[in-house]
Amino acid sequence: MTIPHRALGTSLPAVFPIGLGCMGMSEFYGPSDDAESLATLARALELGVMLYDTADTYGLGANEALLGRFIAEGGAGRRARMVVATKFGIVREAGKYERRIDNSPAYIRAACEASLQRLGVEQIDLYYCHRRDPAVPIEDVVGAMAGLVQAGKVRAIGLSEVGADTLRRAHAVHPIAALQSEYSLWTREPEAELLPLCAELGTAFVAYSPLGRAFLTGKLDTNSLGAQDFRAHNPRFQGDAAEANAQLVEQLGALARGWGLTNAQLALAWLLAKQPHVVPIPGTRRRARLEENLAAAQVALNAGQMAQIEAVFAPGAAQGARYPQAGWVGMEGSA
Repeated sequence: MTIPHRALGTSLPAVFPIGLGCMGMSEFYGPSDDAESLATLARALELGVMLYDTADTYGLGANEALLGRFIAEGGAGRRARMVVATKFGIVREAGKYERRIDNSPAYIRAACEASLQRLGVEQIDLYYCHRRDPAVPIEDVVGAMAGLVQAGKVRAIGLSEVGADTLRRAHAVHPIAALQSEYSLWTREPEAELLPLCAELGTAFVAYSPLGRAFLTGKLDTNSLGAQDFRAHNPRFQGDAAEANAQLVEQLGALARGWGLTNAQLALAWLLAKQPHVVPIPGTRRRARLEENLAAAQVALNAGQMAQIEAVFAPGAAQGARYPQAGWVGMEGSA
């Protein structure tokens, strides 16, 4: 089966419709296993994955360094098959989730140089402003990013977790190749304004946490989350909200089993069928989960199936905010 690729703006190659989120390989989801992570990256490339997503804040640079190691081990041939995306803007201290946001042009230039060194590449394919500092005009932010494009250090630019007005203003300064925000069955807010605007502007929508940080898979035991696991402090994974959301996932699972799919495959197939300009980037550290996720690209859902899925996960059905209070710094999105 030939799987059509999806556009990432106009200056990047079209990519396999599912990318790989690398964050969990280094932080936020419990202990890391670099050997298995590197094997997962290799398997992803073998299966055709092109978009690899990281950020300078993931593991405080460790995630970029891990991806850089993978690139270096494969040489120029491996690098040519990858679209490497990273981000700037979140400044954190080791061992702390709390953060501040820096969007100053000087910081943007310095952060880019540091990311280039950790990744071991001459050019970042897709460079995102990870979070917004409202005190810095978006025109100044994008202007600094455009300067990196002109200098040959960045190929295309993107934004993360911004509103429609910010995206439109940014795009007027320089084409925005991709907008990255959370989007899944239990986070459908982007459908109101952002997804139509992205389609209008020719901007890809890169959906992070498309499996609800594994909650939608039906395989997550929320009672076993360790203190280092970000989800243990996430409102959607706690108390009454977790119980209500688990009931929705059970209904999703019944549909998936009836159609011979896993929850993860159904959730990803729904995203791909729902929006032609969406590229989900489910994160995983294990080859088995990677293979399960990528199989969703071969699933074709009909209108009746889409309606049944959306009857379970209607907009607003999920209970609880999608971030703890500290996580909302620099975000223009909604709970």
